[in-house]
Amino acid sequence: MARFHRLSLYFGKCWEYIGGFDVAGGMSDLTFDGRVYGGPGIADGARDDVAEGARRRRDLVEFSVAYALIALAVWTPLPWQRYLSVAALAWVAIATWRSFDGLHAMGFRGAQIWRAAWVLGVVLALTAAAVGVAVWMETLRVPHSPGLFVERYWAYAIWSFLQEFLLLNFFLLRLLRLLPNKTAAAITATALFALVHLPNPVLTPLTMIWGYAACLIFLHYRNIYIPAVAHAILGISIAITIPGHVDHNMRVGLGYLRYHEHHGHRGDQRLAPQRSQMDHMVSTVAWVMADAPMRRS
Repeated sequence: MARFHRLSLYFGKCWEYIGGFDVAGGMSDLTFDGRVYGGPGIADGARDDVAEGARRRRDLVEFSVAYALIALAVWTPLPWQRYLSVAALAWVAIATWRSFDGLHAMGFRGAQIWRAAWVLGVVLALTAAAVGVAVWMETLRVPHSPGLFVERYWAYAIWSFLQEFLLLNFFLLRLLRLLPNKTAAAITATALFALVHLPNPVLTPLTMIWGYAACLIFLHYRNIYIPAVAHAILGISIAITIPGHVDHNMRVGLGYLRYHEHHGHRGDQRLAPQRSQMDHMVSTVAWVMADAPMRRS
């Protein structure tokens, strides 16, 4: 217990240095290089500048470490990939807790849901069009019952929410403070989101388009639920309409390069099994299982 206590104090001091905040005193004492900027003797304007600079520095560190861990997880083989994924999840959770922006700023509210509902209408229309094309090309693969559909894709719905949390709540909100305007923040977040989907030729351009749209929707309505639901619908539509040999079962990074078909001949789609939810889990930003069992759809 003593060792754990010392370790927690060490990380606490590290975080104070990153953010410039005294954990015990909050905003009352801002410390840099051993000097204290605070108390009644400092002007309000200078105090605000110091606090803003501290927050930007902490944002940059949190942002950079999280993205580096995610990128490494995408391109690292097992078992190190699992360790990096856990480290990324832990870092994001701790950083979100220590730099909590508030439920309203993070879009956890229902006030704008109905105003943004048109987004789901557009997404459903695109999904219907994709299904129509897949029927015509005989590539549609839908579970045979609603229960089986839920069993296969409930986990992907959760991963969709997680991806939108990372894109919008974690990266975009920090980029808004680091970059000069909303457009620059949205473009940068979108580019980084698409980069971790390389080298998948299907997911990379689609995430570029959807990532930017999700950022604009979030900035306008400040609601995370609509982008998360839309992400889940679009992802599942890709899963059931695009053959696995085309997008390598939605794998990215090292998982995409190591993908091999093993069920039947890709020209005979009747032999292809359904995608499992594991195939979708490997397409998420941070939890890319490069050596996952290879399934073909």
